[in-house]
Amino acid sequence: MATTDRHAVPLATLALAHALSAAERGLAVIPLSRTKLPALRSPHRDEPAPAPCHGECGRPGHGVYDATTDPARIRALFAAAPRATGYGIACGLPPHHLIGIDLDTKSGTDSSAALRELALRHLFTIPDTVVVATPSGGRHVWLSGPPDVVVPNSAGRLAPGIDIRGAGGYLVGPGSRTAQGVYSAVPGTAHLPVAPCPPALLRLLTPPPRAHHRSPAHPDQQGRPGQQGQQGQGLVQFVLAAHAGQRNTRLFWAACRAYESDLGDTLTEALVEAAIRTGLTEREARSTIASAARLTQHNADA
Repeated sequence: MATTDRHAVPLATLALAHALSAAERGLAVIPLSRTKLPALRSPHRDEPAPAPCHGECGRPGHGVYDATTDPARIRALFAAAPRATGYGIACGLPPHHLIGIDLDTKSGTDSSAALRELALRHLFTIPDTVVVATPSGGRHVWLSGPPDVVVPNSAGRLAPGIDIRGAGGYLVGPGSRTAQGVYSAVPGTAHLPVAPCPPALLRLLTPPPRAHHRSPAHPDQQGRPGQQGQQGQGLVQFVLAAHAGQRNTRLFWAACRAYESDLGDTLTEALVEAAIRTGLTEREARSTIASAARLTQHNADA
């Protein structure tokens, strides 16, 4: 990203320069502290029972939900975080829909070898793309996903030592300085375009929702199990396709349609799981579904 002399300027200024450089490539960023956590504290931290907020209040301090490519907004975020020493790059957002393959070394496993084994087994090749070296000796491989596919975050699910950063997650950007050291682009990769994720790997990163056992159909629903199953799967996929700013809205709409079709209780767990995969917490998901259930019941009683 940006090239500057770190001994000549404050770390926060360096971090801002790198963040602005990343934003020029269409990557949405936030300021990070030396701990790799968002540098801005939540504006709701002193509230006794804060309602879920992803930045709708208009104040900074919502982690990855603050991520932006707007230079003025980025400068404002860093001005509010004078101790920032790095920046995070939000995954899953347009135009790149970034997916991060985090090859860790702390687990004691050879995660690079594990990725090569997966590639051989599933017949895909990691294309030339941006690769970032971490202070611990690991690697972050950047890939681009399609706009209609939500890749969830995961840790060790693909293989031991391989973590995935997807929708709702972020990667530490090259040039960031943390308590462990500096993140830097692997030579020869810094200015490469973010390569598309191979289809075979993308399939591994987006497992289908778990199948849930359904209770016997109500007598007035018999004869329509295929139709109900198709409708339920469509609602789950509708939630999975949500991007930042759409997650609660899409989940609420899908839950309303499910309860209106007498599928609410059947689909609740699948909808919760889908919402979690897009970045919502379980508490947020269940609260939204409960609101949809109450509204649907109220409309039915009216």
